[in-house]
Amino acid sequence: MNKKKVFKTVDLFAGIGGIRLGFESTGGFKTVYANDFEPKCKITYDLNFKDAQLDVRDIREVKSSDLPKDYDILLGGFPCQAFSIAGYREGFDDKKGRGNLFFEIERILRETRPKGFLLENVKNLETHDQGRTFKTIQKSLKKLGYHIKKEVLNSMDYGNVPQNRQRIYIVGFLDEKLTERFEFPKPIKRTQTIKDILDLNVQEKYHYNGKSLYPRIVNDIEREDTSYQWRRKYVRENKANVFPTLTANMGEGGHNVPIIKQGEIIRKITPKECSRVQGFPDDFRLPETLADSHLYKQFGNSVTVPVLRRIAEQMYKVLE
Repeated sequence: MNKKKVFKTVDLFAGIGGIRLGFESTGGFKTVYANDFEPKCKITYDLNFKDAQLDVRDIREVKSSDLPKDYDILLGGFPCQAFSIAGYREGFDDKKGRGNLFFEIERILRETRPKGFLLENVKNLETHDQGRTFKTIQKSLKKLGYHIKKEVLNSMDYGNVPQNRQRIYIVGFLDEKLTERFEFPKPIKRTQTIKDILDLNVQEKYHYNGKSLYPRIVNDIEREDTSYQWRRKYVRENKANVFPTLTANMGEGGHNVPIIKQGEIIRKITPKECSRVQGFPDDFRLPETLADSHLYKQFGNSVTVPVLRRIAEQMYKVLE
């Protein structure tokens, strides 16, 4: 019986390892290096991955010679706040320098020449600055000799999770034939519901009952088969009976964490439930030393693992 070929990956802007999990769960990819600038992500990442743990240097300080030689695929969910609708949409001119971090990916691709890559970002990347931002990215990648395909996929249609999360995925290979053969996964029927995500008994700290916000929201939260959000001044119901896009600013001021009703209890969902909304396996561990606000941010910043797994399966088909 032939042993399955395993391709080596480098995990940049790795967060807590959602892209890595998706790729490694196929059995066809192994992470040999991981980097993210956020020290609190390292706590979660290193708790769950025993090899290739997180290097928290600024990506601008990481030299190509620091990466393992002859890796196959670069993975990168590069910072999206500079391009997102939720952010200020400053793009490459982002005052915090997050927009121009794409050019660090370009530098590493140019200097290390892996067989291919997978990049992930917000849907709005395509239309930012009247499409000029995305054209710059496409032009840069093509100049390096990569042939690319891109697609916007919604997690609830491609990952069998109850979350409305649209993201753009860019796949590229040096070998044009691989790009021609590569196809993004097709939509699948969603069987998972909001109730499948929820725990029946959670700590009272997540309850709104008896707290100052409760009288302002109780009359607007009526159904148990969907989720709601407190939007600073009003309650928004999610009509599609799924969770809204989890965001990085969940837990900051409490206005973005999804709210659900369970019997007489009205509560926000927990960080563990957020991990399920993103398709993380139940054995993915959450550090007890981190405050909920950090965990909410980490899952809001992450990716939907099953979507990445399905893309990885398609990449593996053409690589093998």
